[in-house]
Amino acid sequence: MEDVKHEAADGSHSRPPGVNDSTVEALGELSKALETIHRVRGHLYSAHQLVGGADLTLDRVVKLLREAGHDETADRVEHELLGRNVLPGRWTFQIVEEFDDGYYAAFQEIERDAREKLAGGRRHIFEAEMKERRRTHGMPGHEATP
Repeated sequence: MEDVKHEAADGSHSRPPGVNDSTVEALGELSKALETIHRVRGHLYSAHQLVGGADLTLDRVVKLLREAGHDETADRVEHELLGRNVLPGRWTFQIVEEFDDGYYAAFQEIERDAREKLAGGRRHIFEAEMKERRRTHGMPGHEATP
């Protein structure tokens, strides 16, 4: 990417003076990586809810197995699966909490700190400049701002 045109659609996304293309690109990639981690967090919450739902379904499984006369299998489901840790010592809520308080929080803080130090806290400069380059001025649906 060349240091040629650095216009953004609005001031809150414009490149501060002295910020070069490599910095804007690096911050854009860091933002993209953080967005991926947001998706990972969502998948962890999905897993948390799915595992919890499956565990609650086991109550019905145990009841139905007992009604059908399969006490040995019902006992195994009840004692070996129902309420079982998904990782040593952890249910999914604990995994989500550890992720949120550790890796996720650190990633967010480092991305925010990089933006503050390198671009005056401005977000999505890379994308804003790309929008300005790619939109067709004067064409409906290509407005710079709402």
